[in-house]
Amino acid sequence: MELNGIKPADGAKHYKRRVGRGIGSGIGKTAGRGHKGQKSRAGGYHKVGFEGGQMPMQRRLPKRGFKSHLLQFNAEVTLGALQRLGAAEVDLVSLKQAGLVGELARVVKVIKTGELSLAVKLTGIAATAGAKAAIEAAGGSLA
Repeated sequence: MELNGIKPADGAKHYKRRVGRGIGSGIGKTAGRGHKGQKSRAGGYHKVGFEGGQMPMQRRLPKRGFKSHLLQFNAEVTLGALQRLGAAEVDLVSLKQAGLVGELARVVKVIKTGELSLAVKLTGIAATAGAKAAIEAAGGSLA
């Protein structure tokens, strides 16, 4: 093998097709672009969603709904999750460390899903009416 004899493997390189170089090339004249129209012209194309001047779909449909950006700071914890946690005193920091709420959570509320048999003291955490009754029935309290 010599340095001047090194070449890529067969089929590894694809040469760029030169269009618009006369009749003999097979792709002369219109260079594969057809006749007339926006797509045949240099720099002529349309943006995504363009429907030829017709009102585009995203503008024909009504705007609906609203998602508050403050929702990322709210979190819910179930009674079943508190039962599995097994802690006597629960606050926001302990819930974050246990991975029950996200790191961004500021407001946490306990909802009545699952069973609770432990006496749990909640500090700085809200609860629904049903969850509050269940916590107090198990001997716990809310502060």
